[in-house]
Amino acid sequence: MRTHARGRSAALFTSVAMMSAAVVGVGPAGAVDKDSGRTDRPLPPASAPLTLPTAVDGGSWKSGHLQGTAVDRRKGHMYFSFTNLLVKTDMSGKPIGSVTGFTGHLGDLDFNKGDGRVYGSLEYKAAKAFYIAVFDADRITRMDMDAESTGVVSTVHLKEVVADYTADMDGDGDFDGDTADTADHRYGCSGIDGVAFGPSFDRAGGEKLTVAYGVYANTGREDNDNQVLLQYDISAWKTYEKPLTESAPHTSGPAAPDGKYFAYTGNTTYGVQNLEYDAKSGDWLMAAYKGTKTTFPNYSLFVVDGSERPVLGPVRGQRPSELGQNLRLRATGLHDAASGVHGYRAAGQYGLVSLDDGRFYVATSGTTGSGENTRQTGRAVLHRWTGGTPDPFTPERRR
Repeated sequence: MRTHARGRSAALFTSVAMMSAAVVGVGPAGAVDKDSGRTDRPLPPASAPLTLPTAVDGGSWKSGHLQGTAVDRRKGHMYFSFTNLLVKTDMSGKPIGSVTGFTGHLGDLDFNKGDGRVYGSLEYKAAKAFYIAVFDADRITRMDMDAESTGVVSTVHLKEVVADYTADMDGDGDFDGDTADTADHRYGCSGIDGVAFGPSFDRAGGEKLTVAYGVYANTGREDNDNQVLLQYDISAWKTYEKPLTESAPHTSGPAAPDGKYFAYTGNTTYGVQNLEYDAKSGDWLMAAYKGTKTTFPNYSLFVVDGSERPVLGPVRGQRPSELGQNLRLRATGLHDAASGVHGYRAAGQYGLVSLDDGRFYVATSGTTGSGENTRQTGRAVLHRWTGGTPDPFTPERRR
């Protein structure tokens, strides 16, 4: 039996030249929006939070599909990640600014109340480089701000993710690359996606940034049936942050996470798409594209029981056997007796924001137009948590 080690030796990185792709932004009405959208109006006091709309339209864009959302309630801003584009709007859906030029995969987002910045997962699989992208939210004041040249984005490299993504699990001396049909990639790691701020799982270290692995869908292996979550104390991350340079990916980041945890859900298709901590319940929500293994119920939403501490024990499916910190799913919702997995059949894969009072913004993704005129859309809709099955969310209607 091998015990999980927090740190591994750094893998070699390949500098891959990447060409920046132009991203054309179109506002909710369909016209190109070049308004800087500066918001210099006085902010309400913290004791009088902004009234939240039942829906926020993120617009339509020539980009990748919607990946995640985040909300700054204090200033009345919402952020939408469209794979290679970040869009900032006010709560009426008016575009305030955007960050463009990403050739990697920008995923889930979360807003950090502590420093007022937006954090998102960012992948460059060809370069074997995985980052947390940190956006200086207050400086996003106009459309089409370039991610590299404007200085609104800094990045922190995650060595632990690289080590698992590039792991030669079959021992043949070759890394098989970005493919699900392989024995490589420890735990089936395909990179990262879900990100969220919340308490440390062991309650010993205050608030942490939690990062969830992407996990390949592969029905031919058993070591990919866990969601893998890393937790980081970001208080000293300023020393790691570097500008984004896509042609020469840097490796500045923590040597290891502060904790690595496993939640047994059964295999999903690309792991946790959106991760969210809910302060009202103290639980963590993991929204995923459902899996394809017939031995599991293939739910799309799982709830990690925040009242339970991690338990050191065998990580299921690993050969050779491995000890790790295991998280428990809350015993609510649907239940599959054969696998023991609890969960829901619900949305949240394209954006999930807890308002910490029983309400959530749950995002929908869509398209408009066709051919060269195809654009991606995103919309965050206010819901209330009921805990009902199969879907625990119900749309919130204005009283």
